[in-house]
Amino acid sequence: MTHSPSTVRQMWQLLEPVHATLYYAPEAAEEAAALGYATDERWPSYFAYRAAPLGPVGHGLVNAHFYSFSPRMVKRYAADAWRTAAPEQVLKARSAAMDRALRRILGDRTDSPELREAAALARRAALAADTAGRPMAAANAARAWPGEPHMVLWHAATVLREHRGDGHLVALQAHGLGPAESLVSHAAVGAAPEEVFASRRWTPEEWAAARARLAARGLVDASGRATDEGLGLRNAVERRTDELAAAPWDALTQEETARLADLLLPPVLDIVGTGILPAQSTLGIGMTYDHQ
Repeated sequence: MTHSPSTVRQMWQLLEPVHATLYYAPEAAEEAAALGYATDERWPSYFAYRAAPLGPVGHGLVNAHFYSFSPRMVKRYAADAWRTAAPEQVLKARSAAMDRALRRILGDRTDSPELREAAALARRAALAADTAGRPMAAANAARAWPGEPHMVLWHAATVLREHRGDGHLVALQAHGLGPAESLVSHAAVGAAPEEVFASRRWTPEEWAAARARLAARGLVDASGRATDEGLGLRNAVERRTDELAAAPWDALTQEETARLADLLLPPVLDIVGTGILPAQSTLGIGMTYDHQ
């Protein structure tokens, strides 16, 4: 491994806001509305935009790939997604949305030499991502690369994000954390308040049952807080996730990765500065973990 797990995690933390702009930018809602999706909440477009690279799959397959969402929630938003618009239409809409959103947010930075350099470095990493056994990464990697640097950067961020996400599901399952347990255990270590995880629509009874299963393993205490063993298990999950996400970064030297991190900071601050991204999410993106 060329890069340390902490460096791999840092690159995810920098690229995630670039990818996630799709789910929060007003341009994304506008493009989704033009296709006929409801936009009074973000979930109809979220499920359509994120699942579209898979093709016209049913909600069962979406549920398998998205993992931590309540199956009822996935069925509600994904079951009829392709009756509203075909996946190829959705893919065109999401590209149009990101083109418009990033041009607005980045302004003059859109055509800067620095953004071109960042896009080229991120593209090299994304092209090096082995997608065997990683369906979400593979589906996005199969899409044609755009030509404009800001869209190259977004596409690279998306491939790398889904590559990491696919590996994260492997790590969760290897440590015996099912869909609900994955959220309960993350809340237990303080990644975000339980109210944030409620967005995945598990019922209070399902949440309590998942917590009881973790308690039976000695991973959470009576209050739902992680025990030392629970914290250790979550550390192990995150460490394995970072390890499984490391290979694409071997395409870059340590100096190139550090350069990309420096280049990403200004556009990421532009994105964060818009206020469109939530301060807290179920990803626990601000968390630090012991990788020793």
